[in-house]
Amino acid sequence: MLFNKVVLTIICCGIVAILSRVLPFVLLKYVHLSDRLVEFLDFVPIVIMTTLWFSNLFTPHLGNLPILNLEYLLASLPTFLAAIVTKNLLLIVLVGIISLTILRTVI
Repeated sequence: MLFNKVVLTIICCGIVAILSRVLPFVLLKYVHLSDRLVEFLDFVPIVIMTTLWFSNLFTPHLGNLPILNLEYLLASLPTFLAAIVTKNLLLIVLVGIISLTILRTVI
């Protein structure tokens, strides 16, 4: 009985995950968005990446100011350089991962 619920839950979560990623593309295929809305939506990836970066760059401490995570800050420097030079998302992510890996093995 428990196994069936777990399997059913996994299947339902998979369906919801797939639909939440595919459904917007299917719906927007038949809808024309205004140029102003498209221009606004162009900023969404930048905002998401900035939010993720800031949330990892600072470690929150309840009742105190957040502490700067020096390891992530140092790994960000070559990553920013790769972003400016290449503008290739895959290369930027790889440089960030490699930079953080090198820092964690050295420090």
